Amino acid sequence: MKISKEKREKISEQILFFLYSINPKLSFTSHIAKELARDEEFIKKILLELNNKKLILKINKNPKGRDYKKRLRWKLSEKTYQAYKSNQSSETQQLY
Repeated sequence: MKISKEKREKISEQILFFLYSINPKLSFTSHIAKELARDEEFIKKILLELNNKKLILKINKNPKGRDYKKRLRWKLSEKTYQAYKSNQSSETQQLY
């Protein structure tokens, strides 16, 4: 099944917003897929695309410094976080 470019962008936005909402926590691919009610492999493809665009960061080591063999955790890049934060601030100011 083919998903349109527009829908992929909306799903990407949902992923970015989810990561923003849990920041500074990291999230596994499986948890993101569960939150968005999507297939893990599909979400992983989108996460890798976002990583290539430098919007999110891939964390492949656990807190003890050991490499994950099959899992990946994700977080927003600092640049993306600041963009979301400033956007949220301007929306809040418009409400008042």
